Amino acid sequence: MPKHIACSCHHDEHKKKDFKNIRIIVGTLLFLFCLLVDIENNLKLTFFLISYLLIGADVLLRAFSNIQKLKNFFDENFLMSAATIGAFAIGEYPEGIAVMLFYQAGEWLQKRAVNNSVKSISALLDLKPDFANLKQGGKTVKVAPEKVKKGSIIIVRAGEKVPLDGIVVSGESFLDMSNLSGESLPKEVKKGSQILSGSINKSGLLQIEVTNEFKDSTISKIVEFTQNAAKKKAKTEKFITKFAKIYTPIVVSCAILLAALPPLLLGAEFDAWLYRALIFLVISCPCALVLSVPLSFFAGLGGAGKHGILIKGSNYLESLSNAHTIVFDKTGTLTKGEFAVAKIEAANNFNKEDLLRFCAYSESFSRHPIAQSILKAYGKEINHELIESHEEIVGFGIKAVIEGKTVLTGSERLMEKYNVSYEKISSENNIVYIAIDGIYAGYIISADEIKNESFGIVHNLKTIGIERIAMLTGDSKNIGKKVAKELEINEVFTELLPLQKVEKIEALSSNLPKNKKLIFVGDGINDAPSLSRADVGMAFASYGQDLTTQAADVVLMSSDPQKVVTAVKLAKKTTNIAWQNIIFAISIKTVLMALGIAGVSGMWEAVFADVGVSILALINAARAFKTSNILQKI
Repeated sequence: MPKHIACSCHHDEHKKKDFKNIRIIVGTLLFLFCLLVDIENNLKLTFFLISYLLIGADVLLRAFSNIQKLKNFFDENFLMSAATIGAFAIGEYPEGIAVMLFYQAGEWLQKRAVNNSVKSISALLDLKPDFANLKQGGKTVKVAPEKVKKGSIIIVRAGEKVPLDGIVVSGESFLDMSNLSGESLPKEVKKGSQILSGSINKSGLLQIEVTNEFKDSTISKIVEFTQNAAKKKAKTEKFITKFAKIYTPIVVSCAILLAALPPLLLGAEFDAWLYRALIFLVISCPCALVLSVPLSFFAGLGGAGKHGILIKGSNYLESLSNAHTIVFDKTGTLTKGEFAVAKIEAANNFNKEDLLRFCAYSESFSRHPIAQSILKAYGKEINHELIESHEEIVGFGIKAVIEGKTVLTGSERLMEKYNVSYEKISSENNIVYIAIDGIYAGYIISADEIKNESFGIVHNLKTIGIERIAMLTGDSKNIGKKVAKELEINEVFTELLPLQKVEKIEALSSNLPKNKKLIFVGDGINDAPSLSRADVGMAFASYGQDLTTQAADVVLMSSDPQKVVTAVKLAKKTTNIAWQNIIFAISIKTVLMALGIAGVSGMWEAVFADVGVSILALINAARAFKTSNILQKI
């Protein structure tokens, strides 16, 4: 949209809002004048009618328009219009105007509450940078981030946002990543460090080589996830929407019967029962439910974002609250995934240097952390022209032809698959066996460490009601059992291929109690099948991959496994708030409707009660966004 058109639309919107405010203020002053000043009855009636139309014009027009279109006209506009016109019909002019006035006041407060939550979430995720300092020749040009191509060099000065994902090519600094990951401690970066867009450079000058264009950048994906999240509604939200569509016609029918039956069957006074029916209509307005329940989930999504937890829809937030079983991948999830070569052992007259070189060439196309540790230990440039062929055998290892020699690197199963006679090693770390031209050449051991944050996670999950915790890994039984024992995980499944992990998840899912969910947590590198199969797939946003891990339903912006605990706690809190509002609103309205039918409460009490219930429900819903104490008891 051209800028001048956008400005014009924005200006028109403000004019409409200002006109409405003036109209309601004038109508309210006229209403007060009629109440306080003694004037002739016909003139008072005229002033009351003008006041009513000024205050309620937009409500009446919406109701009339919906009736004309025969489209969902049983809404709050219809209820308010019917109730207030009815009040005028029986001569209760002040009460008819008061209903409309308090309804407008309540609507204004409701919109304010919703807008405040929206603004909070927008501010939280308003990470989009305004510009990028693009290096062109000997100059630096300020351009829109969307115009920067992959491979370009950008400069980020102290205090500026990092506009695009990239790798630091020169400079050192500390980055504030709290908006992305929820972590308060700055992250140190230097030459070779990978960094994400949206973080803020706190100190030095950085030159960064762009690795993702803006449309594929972290910040772009965060905005996309947030915008799309509201479209995926939770079952509770869908229930309320359906409930309101059925509920409103029922209460309108009940109000008609309430006004008609006692006079017809019992000879009761029609005006008195019509008045009770109108009170019944005002109280029955479902605003508190229709607004507060979606706002609860919307605020919950925003609260999760504050902690660096991107949830792709309210439906996943609700599923998290019903979590029964949580299954963890091991490498990169519970462990650091930062392997280092701990031992090289050659056999059959091969030397360690050749063993490491052939293994590094064989693993040079792999992004697996163990492969990266071997390449790092080799420390020399790989000449890919020496690699004549390369085949990855999933779950076994790699077969490659290097300098005319057939090289096998992988697990015991790979040696057995090709009938290589080898020496089986017992170790609690990862072993890569190597064979050259069918002869066993030795092995390399790479060690991984458990993340500090992984300790205590089982206790924390059990505390918040998770019944079953398991770990899946492709590593050997020794390694898997060692990690599981240290983390106090009772169920561990080892030596699994990717599809076997899916089979285990299916088996665990088949034993879930009704309406309970299974959560799978992985590092997102090779866990796509498992992430897709689980009721909710959680993946850590890895610096070495695109954030668009579409298989994941929840993306954790830091590598801290305790974020899983935070996500479940926040989901439970959000769902509890939504149900609090449902129970609170229905209970209060049921009691007040009974009092209205009995003739105990009048129109003033009814409208105060309806507006009050709505506002209290909205204030309660907004609590889902306030998560400063989320790590404490809910």
